[in-house]
Amino acid sequence: MGLVEALTKRWHGVSHPFLIHENQAVAFSDLQSAELGVLDEVQAGDVVALIGDFEPLAIATLLHLIDRQAIVVPLTADTRTQHPQFFTAAQVDVVIEGASVRRIAHEHSHPLIQQLRVQQRAGLVLFSSGTTGQPKAILHDLSVFLKRFETPRPALKTLNFLLFDHIGGLNTLLHTLFNTGTVIALKTRTVESILEACVRHAVEVLPTTPTFLRMMLMSGLIPAHVPASLKIITYGTERMDQPTLDALCAALPEVDFRQTFGMSELGIVRVKSEARNSLFMQIGGEGVKTRVVDGVLEIYSETRMLGYLNAPNPFDNDGWYNTKDQVVTRNGFYKVTGRSSDLINVGGLKFMASEVERVALAYDGVALARAEGKSNPITGQHVELTVEPKGGQPLEPQPLKDYLNATLPAHMVPRRLKIGAIAVGHRFKRL
Repeated sequence: MGLVEALTKRWHGVSHPFLIHENQAVAFSDLQSAELGVLDEVQAGDVVALIGDFEPLAIATLLHLIDRQAIVVPLTADTRTQHPQFFTAAQVDVVIEGASVRRIAHEHSHPLIQQLRVQQRAGLVLFSSGTTGQPKAILHDLSVFLKRFETPRPALKTLNFLLFDHIGGLNTLLHTLFNTGTVIALKTRTVESILEACVRHAVEVLPTTPTFLRMMLMSGLIPAHVPASLKIITYGTERMDQPTLDALCAALPEVDFRQTFGMSELGIVRVKSEARNSLFMQIGGEGVKTRVVDGVLEIYSETRMLGYLNAPNPFDNDGWYNTKDQVVTRNGFYKVTGRSSDLINVGGLKFMASEVERVALAYDGVALARAEGKSNPITGQHVELTVEPKGGQPLEPQPLKDYLNATLPAHMVPRRLKIGAIAVGHRFKRL
């Protein structure tokens, strides 16, 4: 049975819409019956770059491409300057954007792509965020990837904040499809537009990022513009800091805050927060195991990727993946304290950049903070700190320096302080 046929059976007799797009209700039957002439150019086993967002045409195309046993590379217009690089890394055969379609000729075929073609299975290629180095092309077998959605689960009315090219956005889409829920999709993702949509459509779940939640706090629009319907805010894709979570919990006492954790390499894993105001979490789910080696979290997942198309295999011989996330444990719960790459060593004293950022974020007037270890001929490294003021307001450096000197151990005090903007990417992650 194909995916569209299986979903059609699930949606039989359901009266509410699957999708609300630009304030228009879209039934699942509208996706099922969509006219998709672009599919005439697609053969089984083709690698297809699908450029779009969570609009009806792109979603319908995605589902029918899976049934055609294509290997789908979902992309957005926000990353258009990177598309040539993505096409090469994923060995794309066909590019589809809206009703436009074109083929690309290339000479090579990766063994993992050939494996899917021989097995007559659909695939999925996602790209790492690429904040450092070349983005990695992550290949999944969709027959494995989709198994996670076969078990029925509750589906609340969810705003699809995360993007079409992100595993979290696809997770929201597929969870809603398989469990006959309703998802609200927006073209613009500003604090104002997100909160307005939550009010207009009585949204129950808002999946987002810590950076966007800090922007919500800075906006002055919460709690007044948060509807009573909103039950859950989930956050992930980057590390949350305790001061921000505490401020959110105080501002929105009726909302349950839940941490998510996932990596495109591993598929979807289930997460349970210790409490709404806690950064400790349990990680598990069907076919998922965890362990800590030298303070770093490692995960085994049966829904893991087949491999990278442009980088070496990162799994060990038993299938374990080193997440490079430094963690502390408590009663079976994990708390991520930072990435291995964020470890700073000053004169033999090691600490995480996040420890400096946490202190900086507690200072009144600081909206965002980034701490980095820089080479130092005497101590090996020293700390440099960039802070972004709240609301563009002036921030005097000397009082902040005095606060950092009084609060941090001497080896953690930044030797250079910069006040200015901190870049935020199209996925609302701090760059």
